Amino acid sequence: MPKLIFLPHEEICPEGEVIEVEPGISVCDAALAHGIPIEHACEKSCACTTCHVYVREGLASLESATEDEEDMLDKAWGLEPDSRLSCQAIVGDEDLTIEIPRYTINMVSEGH
Repeated sequence: MPKLIFLPHEEICPEGEVIEVEPGISVCDAALAHGIPIEHACEKSCACTTCHVYVREGLASLESATEDEEDMLDKAWGLEPDSRLSCQAIVGDEDLTIEIPRYTINMVSEGH
């Protein structure tokens, strides 16, 4: 099973986290299932950018972003070449190293 390696994030997972997941799950769903509270204001429908992440390693193993995802990413804070929406990034057979950005454009966080 592939591993998702979440780099430390001051608020969301201060120590970082390594989880094993089945291929075919989205990065967002995998994180949420393992207690990593990635924001997802649009309920994972590719309609916002609150679940934006950087895929620091393993990006090539993911299917390319759709045009809708690319359009949303253009609005994300801190866009980089390895940016993806975690609700749209489906885990394949390779490990991924993921960094959660420090900020989102979400004005209201769920659960806070």
